[in-house]
Amino acid sequence: MKRILFSLLLVSISLFGFDYHLKPQKVNDTTWCFLGKLEAPSKHNGGFMSNHCYVNTGKHYVLIDAGGTYEIAKQAYEQMQKIADLPVSTVILTHEHDDHWLGASFHKEKFNAKLVGVASINKNYDKNSKTRMFRMLSADAIKNTKIVKVEQEISEPTTLKIDDTSFQIIPVGVKAHTSEDLFVYVPKNKTLFSSDIVMNGRITSNRDGSVIGQLKAVKMLEKMDFKNLVPGHGFDTSKNAMNETKQYFTLLKQRVLEAIENEVSAQDITKVVKMEEFKNKALYDELNSRNVFDAFNELEFYEEEE
Repeated sequence: MKRILFSLLLVSISLFGFDYHLKPQKVNDTTWCFLGKLEAPSKHNGGFMSNHCYVNTGKHYVLIDAGGTYEIAKQAYEQMQKIADLPVSTVILTHEHDDHWLGASFHKEKFNAKLVGVASINKNYDKNSKTRMFRMLSADAIKNTKIVKVEQEISEPTTLKIDDTSFQIIPVGVKAHTSEDLFVYVPKNKTLFSSDIVMNGRITSNRDGSVIGQLKAVKMLEKMDFKNLVPGHGFDTSKNAMNETKQYFTLLKQRVLEAIENEVSAQDITKVVKMEEFKNKALYDELNSRNVFDAFNELEFYEEEE
């Protein structure tokens, strides 16, 4: 009997997919976000560990990022239909990490939404690619997820107007969180979507990034006139949302450069630079030492620009 019940459970999971229990968080009158868990992707969370947002433009939704699976995107849209039953016209994909864009396959399939974003997605992935989500998640979480191509590659500041809402898409222009990063600004309600240039409540992963580039990106964000800032990971969407990121990378640069000046070796750098102000943040144990080590390699022969 137990075997029969277990088999029925597996069939049920296969039919209905992973239940993400998603709830949209209202940021302002036109913006709702699905804020992911402060965790690494796993079978337990089904890859829901990054933020993606819907903007109501009057007759359509525009998405900033799309989540990490087809099922996340599908279930998020079903929640948004309860708020306003609108089609998705455009999905803006801010960088190539798969937790932010694999969900676009749902919006392409259902709405033929236009996919706008970084060229590195097209360059580094094709329909046969198996990203970490495909490797790490359970079959019910990753089912129906496909690799989709960006149709409009953004390499310079670009403004899209959808209905009565303008979206300013701004490339950072240097390696920051990844080799190519975009942020998005909506002047109508002064909302800034930083993607992974900003995280809060957790330690960032800088495995594909640059300390110097991150600090340049933060300066670019600070020049924008915003009321809300939505990070790529984290729950704080206020004007203070980037404070942790700015402090982390400012101190990381300062302390690693001081250690290099004091002839600390690569072997010992993580023993000297610990960033203990952040030890209570999520993923500190998993990511901080790697960030420090990578910062040493980046900054070992760094000379400050005048």
